[in-house]
Parts: sequence; C-alpha cells; structure tokens
Amino acid sequence: FYDSVRYVYDNGLMEGTSATTFAPTLTTTRGMVATILWRVEGEVQVDHIMSYPDVEPNTWYTEAVRWATAEGIMEGYGDGRFGPNDSITREQLATILYRYAKYKGYDVSASDDLSAFVDADQTGDWAVDAVKWAVGSGLLNGKDGGRLDPQGIASRAEVATMLMRFMENIAE
Repeated sequence: FYDSVRYVYDNGLMEGTSATTFAPTLTTTRGMVATILWRVEGEVQVDHIMSYPDVEPNTWYTEAVRWATAEGIMEGYGDGRFGPNDSITREQLATILYRYAKYKGYDVSASDDLSAFVDADQTGDWAVDAVKWAVGSGLLNGKDGGRLDPQGIASRAEVATMLMRFMENIAE
C-alpha cells in the first residue's frame, strides 16, 4: 500500500496521523471521507439544512457533511443520525465513490458479478450496485480466502488505495 499512501499524501487527499506516521491500519471515519471529497471539490459551500443530531455545527467536518448530503453523495442512517465518527465500511466507501462518480458525471457502467466472493451475500441490498461497480472498475478487490468483506471496516491503507484507483482510473 506504499504507493497508495504516497499518492493520497502527495495529492493532499489524506494527511498523516503525525508528522512522521500515516497509521495505515487505523480506521477512517465517515466524516473524514466526506471531508476528503469536499476538499477535492474545493470546499464548496452549500445552503442545505441538515438535521443530524450527531453533526454539531462548526466542527471540522460539518460543511463537508452538509455538501455531501446536499449532493446525494452520502446519506445518514435510517435512525436520523449521520455517524460522522463511525468507521467506514468497505461497502459504504464503494457506495460513496459510486455516488460521487455519478455526481461528477463519470461513467458508472462497469459492473462485475460478485459470486466469486464467498461472502458476497453479506453485501447490503442498498450497496449491491455500487459494490458491483467498484469491483468491475477495479476499485475494490477481494481479501484472503476469496472474501469481499463488504461490511468490514476499511483501514486507512484500503481507503488510500481505493481513492488512488478512483482518481487515476475513474476521475476525468
């Protein structure tokens, strides 16, 4: 994952956890992913009313969440929360990148059969199309044992890898 970490760091997509460490095995939160994409877009300000009780005004991720939800790139949970501090899962990240690609007008026609993965049936119904796209476009690969691990938490290294693949292969 060295090349992926170097790419996201050099391109300002992700920062280290200190001046000398990246911490590739730590997790990435939903608020962090919203902020990464918001920064890619130039920190666009939108006039969108949010009613997530767990998104406080004036946090480092507030405007990013406002933008991501206004543009349909991210959504909250069914219980009304956004979960900005929740670790992001692999299927959530695939879905967010899928929606972001659609938002940007990129080609999202790639799709792959998930039956090669022993745990494909663990993919949430809401994420199936996005995960098929992520696998079909080469953003998301399996893990040891032929697992997709859709509900597994994405490490910082996995997020960096998917972001690099997205920026190099999907972004126009």
